[in-house]
Amino acid sequence: MTDITDTTDTTEKLVKTALTPATHTTPPAKFSHGVRKGNILQVAGQVGFLPAAEGRPPTPAGDTLRAQTLQTLANVKAVLEEGGATWEDVIMMRIYLTDTAHFAEFNELYDAYFAGLTSVPAARTTVYVGLPAGLLVEIDALAVLG
Repeated sequence: MTDITDTTDTTEKLVKTALTPATHTTPPAKFSHGVRKGNILQVAGQVGFLPAAEGRPPTPAGDTLRAQTLQTLANVKAVLEEGGATWEDVIMMRIYLTDTAHFAEFNELYDAYFAGLTSVPAARTTVYVGLPAGLLVEIDALAVLG
């Protein structure tokens, strides 16, 4: 029997990096738009706010599901890119809609947006009524790089 006890610690501590793209406002509390640790990147729930502009409060991209979904996807993509990832790295997405009547339209938008992906992520869509007034969709994503 060979003794494999080794007290030398050769592991590196992975750094956790908070991500806030230039297009996003600084979060109003102690959280991040995304976090990367090693090759894992978690994008926090994004909504359809237009890119940040000094002196302007967060503003929805419009009042339609289409406008908000496309802006929400652009916001998720901005966080992915800030962390060095692409849509191809995403393994899971969670989508929150505020109305069951939006499922079919959302699926059409989603399918068209991701038509060129080599490998689509797992996804789950649910109805959530807790979004701020006027917001219709929220999306978060988990990516594994490499």
